[in-house]
Amino acid sequence: MNAPMSKFRIVIVGAGPAGLTAAAYLVERGHQVTVIERDPQYVGGISRTVERDGFRFDIGGHRFFSKSEEVTAWWKARLPRDFIEVRRLSRIYYRGKFFDYPLKPLNALRGLGLLTSLICLASYARARLLPAKTETSFADWVSNRFGRRLFEIFFKSYTEKVWGMPCEEISADWAAQRIKGLSLPSAVLHALGFGRRAGPVVVKTLIDTFQYPRLGPGMMWEKTRDDIVRAGGRVIMDQRVTGLTAEGDRVVAAQSVDSDGAMRRWEGDHFILSMPLQETVAALSPGLECDVTAAAARLRYRDFLTVALVLEGPNPFPDNWIYVHDPSVRLGRIQNYRNWSTALVPGPNRTCLGLEYFCFKGDDLWRREDGELIELAERELTKLGFIRDIRISAGYVVRMEKAYPVYYPGFADDVARIRRALARFTNLQVVGRNGMHKYNNQDHSMMTALLAARNVEGAAFDVWKVNSDAEYHEEAVPGGGRADRR
Repeated sequence: MNAPMSKFRIVIVGAGPAGLTAAAYLVERGHQVTVIERDPQYVGGISRTVERDGFRFDIGGHRFFSKSEEVTAWWKARLPRDFIEVRRLSRIYYRGKFFDYPLKPLNALRGLGLLTSLICLASYARARLLPAKTETSFADWVSNRFGRRLFEIFFKSYTEKVWGMPCEEISADWAAQRIKGLSLPSAVLHALGFGRRAGPVVVKTLIDTFQYPRLGPGMMWEKTRDDIVRAGGRVIMDQRVTGLTAEGDRVVAAQSVDSDGAMRRWEGDHFILSMPLQETVAALSPGLECDVTAAAARLRYRDFLTVALVLEGPNPFPDNWIYVHDPSVRLGRIQNYRNWSTALVPGPNRTCLGLEYFCFKGDDLWRREDGELIELAERELTKLGFIRDIRISAGYVVRMEKAYPVYYPGFADDVARIRRALARFTNLQVVGRNGMHKYNNQDHSMMTALLAARNVEGAAFDVWKVNSDAEYHEEAVPGGGRADRR
């Protein structure tokens, strides 16, 4: 590959999938790249793999599946011999019974019983005949596709645990992005064996297998970090960005502080940011207009706790993960790391379960001591009946701030206002999940980063046109141009 004529100093904030993807592309093209990361130890952002006493566990589960051939090829080139194929099995736990997820109608109706099943079918028929005319909330979107009763059984409780707010207050945009293309008819066809073919029409919610690095997703990003450093780039840890200095229409420097209070200044020709969009606006100096800073202040995030429990004895269940739709417990989801990769769990006759709790930083869950959270997790796991006569030998707690950008009513207008304000800076781009306040997967974040990196070298991609399937939409306009080029 030919090196570019001009070499740039590029400052990248955040060593998650987006930041490291952009850094790898640019350093391999001969640019001077510096990545600054807030975490003192781990790269990968929410896609990291945490290691404790030889056990490895995800911050949530991370399937490696993408409709983007470029992203898939990127993964395989980075770890050519370390992917395994994992059979996907996930279920919903509701009222003491397991239901397949994605929903399989016969399985669901059989588990619910005759009367409830008839009510669900009648509710679905009503939704088809009299759908909500405006889908403003998550509740509207799901009810229109499954009926109100199935929404209340299989979506409401878990979704409200995740977001800490009523489904009526969650934007329909989240449902449209995360479970796009899924409906009761598509679930029926899938259950009957139709619609399984590979290609761009596959509903990602329905895939049966996925690729996975044998040591977890962090393996990908640790390797990428090492490749960047080997190529001459820098990845500097323990650096929280507190300032972005602008002169006219350009950003000229970033300021950061480490955990000891030492401050550093990072000058560059281009800046690619995957730090939370709220923090980007707050860091800019001179500050942006009052309506923009107010919009940024309204942005909300959901935080996340994983309590990992080591079990001695037989594997308690075959699932990769289980959604807990029981309002009597705070637990939201259970990961079984041995069922992702046996290499995540050292030794035989051991299983590591990750019990996931969704919270806000500073609330009662977040403030609890690790020992209290481990006791809560053991108590709830026992109450639900997932472990019987199995000894728990160890427990670990991992906290993750700003794991999920919240899609509250009006968030899209706030993000659009911020986006327009940032467009004035010719050498500043935001990428990734928190950088763009878009709830997306790592392949989507990677594609935004690849396009931003190409923009550094003179391309004119609008990274906001990458959709949630990591595809870049190019819409033809009169005169042969592209509506999404900037």
